[in-house]
Amino acid sequence: MLLRELAFGAAAAAAVRAAARLGVADALTGSSATVDELAAAVRTEPAPLRRLLRALSCYGVFAENEDGAFVHTDMSRLLRDDDPQSLRYIVLWCTEPWTWDVWPRLDEAVRSGSSVFREVFGKEFFDHLHQDAAESAQVFNRAMTTSSMQSALDVAALLDLTGVATVADIGGGQGHVLASLLEKHPEAHGTLLDLPGVVARADSRLRDGGSLSDRARIVAGDCRQNIPVDADLYIVKNILEWDDESTGKTLRNVIAAARPGARVVIIENLVDDSPSMRFTTAMDLLLLLNVGGAKHTRQSLVDRITRAGLTVGEIQPVNAYLHAFECAVPVR
Repeated sequence: MLLRELAFGAAAAAAVRAAARLGVADALTGSSATVDELAAAVRTEPAPLRRLLRALSCYGVFAENEDGAFVHTDMSRLLRDDDPQSLRYIVLWCTEPWTWDVWPRLDEAVRSGSSVFREVFGKEFFDHLHQDAAESAQVFNRAMTTSSMQSALDVAALLDLTGVATVADIGGGQGHVLASLLEKHPEAHGTLLDLPGVVARADSRLRDGGSLSDRARIVAGDCRQNIPVDADLYIVKNILEWDDESTGKTLRNVIAAARPGARVVIIENLVDDSPSMRFTTAMDLLLLLNVGGAKHTRQSLVDRITRAGLTVGEIQPVNAYLHAFECAVPVR
């Protein structure tokens, strides 16, 4: 029975995607709604919408009352745009059109150990995304922003900044982690480093005129080339899942920039030590398909960190998806 359901996993993914694109969760505003009411709100035919909701309710996404009306569940609320923990854009990102073209080639990627993306689309992943798939690029940006904003609060709650005057968020995207830390610690100053096109969209709190701008500096650069930032604490989050060469360069550049004894906190998803193993292992396979990257096991990340020259200390869960590796630059 379970194997049959797994073989039809694409149907479940497509159903969640359809509900997200149609906005069914946003349309269900009251305690319950009939299919006719929902169909009118999202402009669909009632009969196929009932079939979609029936399939989703089998997985706990929406639920059907005895009178045939549908109600929210904990999962269906996460498809609403206004939910603080909304996963709507994460769902859309994981089911974008390009994913349906590469998943059937997983056996080829497993044989070769490398991405199949160029073979399918004629371009590398990010080139295709930004040159030929504008809607997917927008969904990607929204998904990454959503994920970063949600995890930033968890990171800020976990990290002890006692004795830390300066923080550097390396490859920090739009700087949500840095902004959350600066808001929690009003005595701290921080620097955001990422590629020019990324920091151009930095969190408004960090930019000129923002509430944190007097304590924040934004630096455009590539952490694989150089890290021109001196800080007490360096944060490296979700950027060590590409190739080993890029990982090694980034970590060595942190060491070259840092003072002896500086803290380095590395935050990543793990595929062997997480309550969200089904999600992280699926993302690991998708990374193989699209860029040839990989999520880490606890040991594989420790190996790469120590090989670069950092000392690894305590390893703590940040939330159900992330772990923080407390490291230090050796005293020479």
